[in-house]
Amino acid sequence: MLILSQSDVERLLPMRECIEIMATTLATLARGDAILPLRTVIRIPQSGDAFGIMPAYLGSPKTIGAKIVTVYPGNHGTQLDSHQGAVLLFDSANGSLAALLDATAITTIRTAAASAVATRLLAREQASTLAIIGSGVQARAHVEAMCLVRPISSLRVWSRNSGNARDLASFARERFHLDASAWGSGAEAVRGADIVCTVTSSTEPVLRGEWLTPGTHVNAVGACTPNARELDSAAVVGSRLYVDRRESALKEPGDIVAPLHDGEIGPEHIVAEVGELLIERGPGRRDDNEITLFKSLGLAIEDLAAASHVYEQAVRAGAGVNVELGGARHASH
Repeated sequence: MLILSQSDVERLLPMRECIEIMATTLATLARGDAILPLRTVIRIPQSGDAFGIMPAYLGSPKTIGAKIVTVYPGNHGTQLDSHQGAVLLFDSANGSLAALLDATAITTIRTAAASAVATRLLAREQASTLAIIGSGVQARAHVEAMCLVRPISSLRVWSRNSGNARDLASFARERFHLDASAWGSGAEAVRGADIVCTVTSSTEPVLRGEWLTPGTHVNAVGACTPNARELDSAAVVGSRLYVDRRESALKEPGDIVAPLHDGEIGPEHIVAEVGELLIERGPGRRDDNEITLFKSLGLAIEDLAAASHVYEQAVRAGAGVNVELGGARHASH
């Protein structure tokens, strides 16, 4: 078994390559060549923490495995990431455990890459002003991803942690030469923006529909459980809604579950999965005045596809650490 660290993954999974991997993976899902059970989540008693298991099978490239992850929102602002865990890759030919990879880096990169795929399909071609609500690891990854698919020149950041917001703006100025600054409120940052990314751990809305300008594209990333939402119902109702996977979107994120429960939308409010757009089985943006919304949940097949790519690159480069875990019969036995 090959063990690949966070630094190994970051080196072997460039964002530009991961965007194309996510596009291929979401198209494969839309064609029906994947098995993807809903994630199993154990809530840690007397806390807001969780332990999740995300198994999957992907037909192309043929991959089986799972991501096992903890989600500890209290880690925000500390030296520890809120999402930690491992991706396990198994050999599809003989069932042996082929690799164990750091899940933090894979989750960070593939999440932003999936948002980039949706943005490339749905945002207006000349979208140049980006607003980000949140200032953590995903915020930084989304700056990079958005710059790769649209001609971003200006960044507005709002976060409940104003120091982190200023740090993100400084990072964007130095790394991507953007006109970047921290703003005093989410409403101020969002109004007039071409693209908005919500990347928080908030359980209450941080983005309201009344703030959105016609033509905006939104990537809603943070909320993945029924009791958490980043968007109010007006933002969802007033948008043309796209998801990574219908089954998951209708059951897991509060952004969609809440307006569904209240009767403000029905399942048909989901226009299409992003993968359906990629294989031309779903309609995209119809005009420059529509507000489009991609609700990202993150799928195990995305983790597996990214991990499979990293594993192949690592084998070629001789990266990682090999460990004999067992599973093979030896003469001495």
